[in-house]
Amino acid sequence: MKEVKRIEAEDSIYTSEKQIHRLLKTGSTYRNLNPFEVLLVDPDSSLEEIRKQYKKLSILLHPDKNPNDRERAQSAFDILNKAYKTLEDETSRSKALEVVEEAKFRVNQTIEEKKKKLRKEGKKDTRVEEDNPEHYKHSVKVMTMKLFADYERKRRLAEERATEERKRKREEEIENEEKKKIEQEWNKNYEESRECRVSSWKSFVNHSKAKRKEFRPPKHKSESR
Repeated sequence: MKEVKRIEAEDSIYTSEKQIHRLLKTGSTYRNLNPFEVLLVDPDSSLEEIRKQYKKLSILLHPDKNPNDRERAQSAFDILNKAYKTLEDETSRSKALEVVEEAKFRVNQTIEEKKKKLRKEGKKDTRVEEDNPEHYKHSVKVMTMKLFADYERKRRLAEERATEERKRKREEEIENEEKKKIEQEWNKNYEESRECRVSSWKSFVNHSKAKRKEFRPPKHKSESR
């Protein structure tokens, strides 16, 4: 009976309306960074299981299946496709699994710290809520979401810095190109005016020589006595 109820509960979420809302509701931005969460699959799912789940959700989210909510359906469908492409590719799926493993490691550290504190306080019962499999799974899921969010913030920051650096270099290149252009223009004008300057100087020199040749000092008149 419990198994039947579980299946009914799972089936109840597989409606277009609920899936669109799940992926677009407030606060879903960082949650959607986790491709396993988007596709509603466990990290240890096989690629074949992931494909089956993708097909199941894509039918619900396809814009053509939601003519009355096409725009939101398209947004949700895009999120689903991005998550599937991440898990379909072996390299990106491995990176996503590394994030999950890091989350498990941190949760396990937290559990050990809690138990250590209980032992230090002299408590005989050192059980913590994460000892419950469901609580443990939830803690790992929350930690995984936080890690994906942290990595995304770092990625964006690195991207912004890279963009700023490219912008700075481009501005520097433009400035150097302008300086070079001005220098080339100055050299060109200088060379073009060189002949004119030389010609003017020659004319001036020749004119000066001619004046000196034309100059006749006044004849000296002897004084009569």
